[in-house]
Amino acid sequence: MSLPSFPKVDPPIERENAVNQILSSIAMEELGLSHILNAEGEKLQYILGTLPGLSGPSATVGDVLTATESVRSMLETAVQNQLFLKAKMQGALAASPMQGPTGATGPTGATGPAGGPMGATGATGPTGPTGATGATGATGPEGPWGFDGATGATGATGATGATGPTGATGPAGLPVTATSAYLASISGQTISVLADGAVIPMSEVMRKSSDIKSTPTGTQLTVNTPGRYLISYNVNTSVPSNAGTRLMINNKADPASVIAPSIAVPPTVLRSHFSAEIIVDLTAGSTVSLQMFGPLANITLLPGSGGANLSVIRLS
Repeated sequence: MSLPSFPKVDPPIERENAVNQILSSIAMEELGLSHILNAEGEKLQYILGTLPGLSGPSATVGDVLTATESVRSMLETAVQNQLFLKAKMQGALAASPMQGPTGATGPTGATGPAGGPMGATGATGPTGPTGATGATGATGPEGPWGFDGATGATGATGATGATGPTGATGPAGLPVTATSAYLASISGQTISVLADGAVIPMSEVMRKSSDIKSTPTGTQLTVNTPGRYLISYNVNTSVPSNAGTRLMINNKADPASVIAPSIAVPPTVLRSHFSAEIIVDLTAGSTVSLQMFGPLANITLLPGSGGANLSVIRLS
């Protein structure tokens, strides 16, 4: 068994080569340990008489125990050496061959020109304590009239004067109006909707002042007092539909009151409730009615409640 040898260091080795040689030395030490362990195994085979080509006297139990103890001691030494070689290999692998030595410190740069900007003003210190109050000066001389006299007693209250004449009566306020009407349908009747419009009759509930007339079926109101009116309506159907609603003022649809029917009819756009409110100026004899219009269909108003209602109130 020969000893490990290292190559001649000429020229001097660099960092990368040094790391490689350390790893080579670790490999050589591992090879040497393998030879030693192999020798220990052959020694044990010789004692037991199992080494091929060699034979000797029979070993006693004591010889076997002694040889075993020798092998165990050698294995402990080999394990300790393995731990050392492991640490040595990890250190070599962690050393970067790309990192060279630290270079020399460069020269100090030139000093900048004088007269740089002034630094920020420091914070104002706390205000000092208030000084003591000076002595009060002497009182000046009295005026030419001397001291003021005592205040005289309050005189008796004079008699109450006569009541003045009553002023003129102010202008009269705005008149309180009772012009109003309310119609409703609560029976759940069915409306045959037409494209040109179908008037909703509301004869089940009628509450109106004497200056508003209604047809017997509650399809139209006639206003006899001119003024500005608030008109509102609500329509509730039993199932959603794609119909529309509108107020007819003097047989013409008021644009602000129109709820147009849906052109497409997916379930997400069908309606079962319609309502609107407008303020409009009406002359004497103006008519008001509520219509449903749209695709031809029979639509049932919600029964047992406000299926449809129309409210007209004069504001001024």
